[in-house]
Amino acid sequence: MTIEDRKAEHIRIALTEKVSSRISTGLEDVELIHNAVCEIDLEEVDTSAVVMGKRLRLPLIIEALTGGTPEAKRINMGLAEVAESEGIGIGVGSVRAALENPRLIDTYSIVRERAPNTLVISNIGAVQVARHGLDYALRAMQVVDADSLAIHFNKLQELVMPEGETCFKGYGKYIAELSKRLGEKLCLKETGAGFSGEAARIIESWGVKWIDTAGVGGTSWYAVEYYRAKKKGADKARLLGEAFWDWGVPTAVSIVEAKTCTGLRVIASGGIRTGIDAAKAIALGADCTGMALPFLKAFSKGGVEEARRLVKSFELALRFAMFLTGARNLDELSKVPIVVRGKTMEWLEQRGLLNKLLDGRRLSHES
Repeated sequence: MTIEDRKAEHIRIALTEKVSSRISTGLEDVELIHNAVCEIDLEEVDTSAVVMGKRLRLPLIIEALTGGTPEAKRINMGLAEVAESEGIGIGVGSVRAALENPRLIDTYSIVRERAPNTLVISNIGAVQVARHGLDYALRAMQVVDADSLAIHFNKLQELVMPEGETCFKGYGKYIAELSKRLGEKLCLKETGAGFSGEAARIIESWGVKWIDTAGVGGTSWYAVEYYRAKKKGADKARLLGEAFWDWGVPTAVSIVEAKTCTGLRVIASGGIRTGIDAAKAIALGADCTGMALPFLKAFSKGGVEEARRLVKSFELALRFAMFLTGARNLDELSKVPIVVRGKTMEWLEQRGLLNKLLDGRRLSHES
């Protein structure tokens, strides 16, 4: 099967099968404390964010989705128009297909054509960086004319894919060099299993400034590979996909682990579905948020206009959550009082992170 065929299959499965994690993001365990008397004007609420050197109107990125097929080009073109008009960022799927087959470049470069001003993020796998080196990674940016580069880590997906590559060695030196060249324009991203605090510390040691959590709670790529394997009769891959469907670090936890253990800037993705989810993620320490599957489904349902409606709904919910907590901007939102309950609280307590997260946010006993 060619890379193009695989990408087309991924889109079909994502749109027609149940591919979400069966474990939640953990954001439902987080409560933002309502502030009934804070003097604030809704009109003065500022939702803007600077992400990898670009100012966005909203702290939202259309996460890496696709490329490499005619259908992918149509999706990328439409969503790029949405990103440009709404002042949000957009990422492309892995550009490996374009680097191996130049006739596919336009399925990715269409994003920059339709989004000349907003943040555009290219994407290549850590496995490919390890195999092909520094110039290969830089070319991944060039073919898209991107502002930034995301290097994705998808160990589990590679294990489950019948055609997966499982030698995850040798990329650290290249990432360290890329971080020197690109600075804040380099981001390392997971693909559904999240980053732990330990992983975040290693990433920071390479000089990287940004990570994208892509934690458990959103699309499970192992579920996608389960359906691929089931169709092909690949029993081993099917069983692996089923067994590891929910493997990883939930998004809420991944945000806190990265933010409390390092000085990294964090894009929260993996199950972000609403502006309230985004508000909670930012209150936990995220600097920006991202969504993938909701945009794919919205565009499939109603094209550019439906995708725009998704952004408008996200914006209203985020803006209202900020208003109701007394946060005039995202920096203030990151400091609002919160309550953490349930499994997320248990996880953070056992990892020794809860007190650090809540430091300065607890209600004083003094009047």
